[in-house]
Amino acid sequence: MSARRVLGDFLRTRRDRLQPGQVGLPAGTGRRQTPGLRREEVATLAGLSVDYYIRLEQGRDTNPSLAVLDALAAALRLSADERRHLYDLARVVAGRRAVAAAPVSAVRPGLTVLLAAVRPTPAFVLDQVSNMLDANPEGLQLLSGLEATEPVRRNLIRYVFTAAAARQVFEDWPAMARDCVAHLRTVHGADPEHPGLAELTGELCAASAEFDELWRTYDVRTKSGTRRVFRHPAVGRLTLTSEILTAPDGQRFVAFQPQPGSPDQDAVTLLALAGAS
Repeated sequence: MSARRVLGDFLRTRRDRLQPGQVGLPAGTGRRQTPGLRREEVATLAGLSVDYYIRLEQGRDTNPSLAVLDALAAALRLSADERRHLYDLARVVAGRRAVAAAPVSAVRPGLTVLLAAVRPTPAFVLDQVSNMLDANPEGLQLLSGLEATEPVRRNLIRYVFTAAAARQVFEDWPAMARDCVAHLRTVHGADPEHPGLAELTGELCAASAEFDELWRTYDVRTKSGTRRVFRHPAVGRLTLTSEILTAPDGQRFVAFQPQPGSPDQDAVTLLALAGAS
């Protein structure tokens, strides 16, 4: 899909989710033909001509100014992550490409040392498209069934959508699924030609109707630490909070920490023993 089309799709999906009352506009009379805001309503809110806004959605204008982007972000009530994504898309459409990301196949040595240092805290290292570059034993144990996957095929998002065990491992599987796809959309906006991205999204759109629907929903979100509840066949239910450190080359160190002194801390210790056995 062309960058112009992606920018238009993003604008359309953002206006589709808003109702007139949410932005201070009257609902009007008669049946509305769109699920959310009309194009002319977005144009009015952003202080743009309707014709210009239509050209943006249709990919016929490739160089919106920063002022136009700011106005659209405000009109569409974009979050901080969505605003950054809009700027990234506009940069790509205008041909102002960022330095292309180099393929990452080996974990940074310092992160390998860190994986060992944080044990028994489950931890792993992911690249930008969530290929698992390395993990400590507890990190691999936490994602039940992943250890049986060939290392080169270990990808967190592939696991979430194609491994039957994942729907048991993540107690709130829908939230995890949404976060995974929103992260990929963020990567896509910044660098549509990121190594391995098109291959992964194509594979998952074909393999999972749920992934395909979420991909078309076009939510964007930068991965950050959050609370997750896991269910492990050997140690039971664990409530852990993730901490994410991102290196300059995009490698992400992800650690899932229990509350000190809690039963979850004991469960993490059992997780280490389960891996050893």
